[in-house]
Amino acid sequence: MTDPEFMDRAETLLKTIEAACDRINDETDADIDNQRVGNMVTLTFSNGSQIIINLQKPLHEVWMAAKSGGYHYRWVDGLWQDTKGQGEFFAELAHNTSAQSGVDLQFQP
Repeated sequence: MTDPEFMDRAETLLKTIEAACDRINDETDADIDNQRVGNMVTLTFSNGSQIIINLQKPLHEVWMAAKSGGYHYRWVDGLWQDTKGQGEFFAELAHNTSAQSGVDLQFQP
């Protein structure tokens, strides 16, 4: 994958996260403050915990830091897959946001 291809796919991912947070705030009792600075999105929950998603352009990876740990994702077969085989990005994001917010939340690619 070229740098421009990575950035296009990664930009789509970040925009999808931002739109999903807006939808979740409108449709649920979860209160997710999402802030974007450059290539990083920070999700802050009412309990003060955070999830940080940022791009690692030189590696063509997306990194997620949550209370449960740190995760690295690469674009494989049309999805952002964990580099250690632990699953797909949006499934893990849903798991972590649900755990940190206390509300069952869904994210879709």
